[in-house]
Amino acid sequence: MRPEIPRREVAAAIRGLVLLALPMLMGACATLPVDPPRAPSMALADTGATRLGRGITRQAASHADRSGIHALTDGREAFAARILLIQAADRSVDLQYYIWRDDTTGRLLMEAAWQAAERGVRVRMLLDDANARKLDATVADLDSHPNIEVRLFNPFANRSFAMFEAIGDFGRINRRMHNKALIADNRAAIVGGRNVGDEYFGAGTGAGFADLDVAAIGPLVGEVSAEFDRYWNSPSAYPAAVMLGSAPPGSEARLRAAWTEARQEAEAQEYEKALRETPLVRHLLAGELSLDWCPARLLADDPAKVLGVPDDAPPDLLLRIQAALGAPQRELNLVSPYFVPGRNGVDAFARLAARGVQVRVLTNSLSATDVAPVHAGYSKYREDLLRAGVRLFELKRDAASLHPPKEKKEKGDGSYGSSGSSLHAKTFGVDRTRIFVGSFNLDPRSARLNTEMGAVIDSEALAARLSGAFDGAIPREAYEVRLAADGALEWVERANGAETVFTTEPHSGAMRRLWVQFLTLLPIEWLL
Repeated sequence: MRPEIPRREVAAAIRGLVLLALPMLMGACATLPVDPPRAPSMALADTGATRLGRGITRQAASHADRSGIHALTDGREAFAARILLIQAADRSVDLQYYIWRDDTTGRLLMEAAWQAAERGVRVRMLLDDANARKLDATVADLDSHPNIEVRLFNPFANRSFAMFEAIGDFGRINRRMHNKALIADNRAAIVGGRNVGDEYFGAGTGAGFADLDVAAIGPLVGEVSAEFDRYWNSPSAYPAAVMLGSAPPGSEARLRAAWTEARQEAEAQEYEKALRETPLVRHLLAGELSLDWCPARLLADDPAKVLGVPDDAPPDLLLRIQAALGAPQRELNLVSPYFVPGRNGVDAFARLAARGVQVRVLTNSLSATDVAPVHAGYSKYREDLLRAGVRLFELKRDAASLHPPKEKKEKGDGSYGSSGSSLHAKTFGVDRTRIFVGSFNLDPRSARLNTEMGAVIDSEALAARLSGAFDGAIPREAYEVRLAADGALEWVERANGAETVFTTEPHSGAMRRLWVQFLTLLPIEWLL
């Protein structure tokens, strides 16, 4: 005779299963609002009389059809440029970001946007919801200001059980808006690789990122504004109020308390200093900023990409970037923190190298990467790339700086990133004549899943700086991966005129290497 299970235990087990399954069912069954109220809005065109408009008009008058470009290589300058442009805006500020952290720099930028709104400036914030959903209360508080509107791109329908919704609606949730842009008065813009957060602006003592943005004036700004409008008015951009409801009373008091707390952080003092010492916007308003005047164009994905594209569809933005950069004749330099070229990419690089083009790639080392699965995807192609003649460099975790202070900068070194322990810049240079700066990584995720954007700039000066970095700073700050005499991989570290050769991935730890080797066996490359 089978032993009888007490009814109370059966009931308890059933209740436990129900409680376990309930969040999954709620997440899977959640749906987005159908055709929510979404008033269209566009960039303001009549901003020539603003402070930025007047200053820029003076500089642009003798540079018809060309954009003025200023590279933001240092994290603190990149932060200061954003704050100062927001402070200089008289009519409008548009902000589009994949990540916006609730940390010192994130709060200070939010405060600057609020203060602009207090002056009567129209502020539009478009945030990807994969990260913004962690800031629901703050976003609702910001959205409560009559001059601030926040929209959430490709949002999670269920705010409490997002993980289970991601399982139930993976095809949509897996596609994100990776774009980054700031536009002030439709007259000046910042585009590039940086999100908003301490690690992107050189704050704190944790892991930081070597990154790159460009500040721009001229025709390129109109293209950035047009793309912002296209995303802002797209069906995937949901008003925050629709998703979050109205903020409870006391929103301004809560925000000001958070900003006061942020200003008490030690890092905030460094940023206050950067604001005082960064002359970029002051010179821009005075019509005195030194700029590289050159043809530039913006390339961006259609926001409908997050709704899905056929598996056999060509990677549209990647092909347009390639067409805009042109076929390399002498040199191709690639900087991509997440580099998974795939078989087609390896074959393309091999064809370039076979006809004498120097192909050099900088990505993260295993010790520096913040996404081990991506490193696993990349590692499968190293040997084939090296055999094809591609030179591979992997950034050290303890890289001192790829953008030394001006008084210490060595002639010919070039620069493209601020000091940090992990690479985040995405830039490609061709024949020392043109360069791409943006959010696009050379990986399947950028090509087929996320929306991306960036500028192709016909600038010999910027392209030469990238080449100079590969000639000088990068071989010191990165390991060069080579094939040893027996065909195995080796990593070469150069310091003080000497070379140290590693036969395993340097400073990575046996367990981390084992984990990456396991990940190479999984069929996950399409997700990377």
